[in-house]
Amino acid sequence: MATISQPSQLANPLATVAKLEGTASQLQGIPQEIEHFARFDAARLTQAAGILLRLPQEIAAQSIIILQRFYVGPDGGSLLEHDILNTTAASLYLCAKPSETPISARQVLTVLSYLASTNGDFLQAAKFDGDLSPADWRMTQGQYEVKRDQLYLAESEILRVLGFQTHVALPYTLCINYLQTLEVFNGPEGSALARRAFAHLNSALLSPQLLYLTHQPSAIATAAIYLAAREVDAKLPEAEWWEVFDVDREELGFLVVALLSLEGFALERQEAFGGKVALLTRGKLRLVLEAGAANGVSAS
Repeated sequence: MATISQPSQLANPLATVAKLEGTASQLQGIPQEIEHFARFDAARLTQAAGILLRLPQEIAAQSIIILQRFYVGPDGGSLLEHDILNTTAASLYLCAKPSETPISARQVLTVLSYLASTNGDFLQAAKFDGDLSPADWRMTQGQYEVKRDQLYLAESEILRVLGFQTHVALPYTLCINYLQTLEVFNGPEGSALARRAFAHLNSALLSPQLLYLTHQPSAIATAAIYLAAREVDAKLPEAEWWEVFDVDREELGFLVVALLSLEGFALERQEAFGGKVALLTRGKLRLVLEAGAANGVSAS
């Protein structure tokens, strides 16, 4: 990612087309579709870990975006060299460090060890409803020390690739401000609209289009409000209100379609490996390449 001399609190440096289409992972032979699946897994893993670590959603979101920045571009990280378990741990640790809710290396590694043992069923994992015993995921002191060193190494690699530029502008506060400007909370659907809009902001973090790397927070917030209003049948101004927030119709339309397509993409991810959702770690990605085709590899 290109650095900016004076980071704006409301804007992010955006990825270029060249960075998106020429990633280190693709240059090492990972098909683009499989790369999308692996990044989707990393985002889901980060989100689930953030919940179990009781981190604010802003920290989880920042961690996901930092991960996405790390894996784009020919000079970025390759999924074949930097396992998503290590980079997820490093990203969460890095983003939480300067916040009001810092976490220790042991905390994040223990949570990720637990999540990795659930075969990708993070919904059940977050509820602790599974049949796993501590023996399935608890680390010995030796295992912890190895993973801790891997975390520190991944953290330094992320910082190197990003040029120590870890600023991330998020759309959550903007979304509330926009809803207030549109006087949404004066109507009966105000609270429901806000909840749906925030759900879309979180879903956008999982998008294979990397929406947070290609669009500014103002545009993402606007699209989330537009789609949420349609879903809860809330009335918004008849005029092209999105232009007030510096978003044109074309960009709005693209973002809405991208948000609507996420559910279908998640189903494709599951069906691509026989209905199994186990994480596409570095080892499983190597199996995909060795098999020569993703459909011929089991993700069990």
